Amino acid sequence: MTTETTYRGRHAFSIENDKLRVTVLAEGGHIAELFVKATGVNPLWTPPWPTIEPSTYERSRHPEYGTDSESKLLAGIHGHNICLDLWGPPSEEEAAAGLTVHGEAAVARYAFSSASPDKLHCRCLADSAQLAFTRDLELQGSTVQITECVQNLSLLDRPIAWTEHVTLGPPFLKHGETVFAVPATRSVSFEGEVFDWPVFRGDDLRTYTSAQESARFTTHMIDPAVDDAFFTAYTPSLGTEVRYDWQREDFPWIGIWDENRSRKQAPWNGETVTRGMEFGVSPVPETRRKMIERGSLFGIPAYRWVPAHSSISVRYTATAHKRG
Repeated sequence: MTTETTYRGRHAFSIENDKLRVTVLAEGGHIAELFVKATGVNPLWTPPWPTIEPSTYERSRHPEYGTDSESKLLAGIHGHNICLDLWGPPSEEEAAAGLTVHGEAAVARYAFSSASPDKLHCRCLADSAQLAFTRDLELQGSTVQITECVQNLSLLDRPIAWTEHVTLGPPFLKHGETVFAVPATRSVSFEGEVFDWPVFRGDDLRTYTSAQESARFTTHMIDPAVDDAFFTAYTPSLGTEVRYDWQREDFPWIGIWDENRSRKQAPWNGETVTRGMEFGVSPVPETRRKMIERGSLFGIPAYRWVPAHSSISVRYTATAHKRG
């Protein structure tokens, strides 16, 4: 069933069956909900602050979301957001011109349509980047099949970042309990420390064990020996598991971001607990210039080209279900 609805005060659309409800916000295109009906759990992160439609955000009127290039995004963010054609901050000049962190698609207004009760089509334009982005969702049991397409509307070949920023949060995310699996190999911290998955500075990243008032980002190369990439997260006390599957050639990197009440500025206010499982074409969230200058990491490209007047597509799945 496809429904135009309101989700936590936001205009949204949902598709659902007897196992799963998937909710997508009309502005920002965020997948806000993968609600498992058998357990009553949505594994995706809901911010501890009330969100608004990005189109209504004004820096002077909404200081509760901060006063920088991330504020418009944070005013409307939920769950799984798309990062295109940036993954990370804009340059100082781009920010002054009005570009937000993670690019335009995460704050754009989307058009929605549905060809059948279990399908949802979403589309937006990133005007400044001259890109069109579409996402098609099809619900099949506890799994949603997702197809995305980026179309280059310009006369120029474009280097882009493209990351699926899947953020998990409470009540699903539990300290010392939620366990993760990823077919990763070589890894590096945000500070540049190289290590082998999954142990970093004595911590096993396969279990969510970050302490209070801490933050960490690490990036991980998906094993080049596998074609089928994935991550799983499972919280035994809730009997709930979420899993994403994709092709390694589409998204060869996964970043893991932990935020545990370390950010004291608005709108975080020392209240946020998350783990981001961020799979994409780039290893590190950074400016466009730094991404291009990096070029690659461990011999794997750090961005993807979209040729002039051409498009590229990817397919992946998200599954959320009761386990055990």
